[in-house]
Amino acid sequence: MTTDTPATRRPWFLIVVLLLTGAAGLWAAFSLALDKFAILQDPDAVLGCNISFVVQCGANLESWQGKVFFDVPNPVWGLMGWVAPIAVAFGLLAGARFQRWFWWLFNLGIAGALAFCIWLMAQSIFVIGTLCPWCMLTWAAAILAFWTVTFDNLREGRFGAWGRRLGAALYTWAPLFAVGSYIVIAIVAQLRLDFLSTL
Repeated sequence: MTTDTPATRRPWFLIVVLLLTGAAGLWAAFSLALDKFAILQDPDAVLGCNISFVVQCGANLESWQGKVFFDVPNPVWGLMGWVAPIAVAFGLLAGARFQRWFWWLFNLGIAGALAFCIWLMAQSIFVIGTLCPWCMLTWAAAILAFWTVTFDNLREGRFGAWGRRLGAALYTWAPLFAVGSYIVIAIVAQLRLDFLSTL
């Protein structure tokens, strides 16, 4: 039986979060991709994610916001992007030690994904007028991954020694920050769309 030494101790909390968020984001992207293919085959296809006229994914998939980059549907980018957290998690699980520049780029990538999700949230709530279930799962995954990776980088001093104490204090509270973010989104969506009355 072997145990991890302090030099090779694995960041289990980070690993679990990356695996969960990566799997959730990948599942959401895969599900949206299948729904997109169904619409392409039959524009009148009945999608399982269409719960009500507000809570649905059909309108989002058919909107221009659903294929922002190079006219490629957003779920296709998700299928590629969400592999990254899973790969990093397995690397950490195997004992890999990544360089500081890698963590900067990884954090930047997740921040970029979150920024895109925030834009999509705004478009969905204020422009399209819908809440896409699979999109919301993607938003949730991106939010939790962002807080966790950012606090871990602070805790490990990858942004400088100044952030160690702050990161150590906030690291295990990342899920609470994520839940707080979810509550804010839910309140905004309810005030704008009154989605609860449509369920």
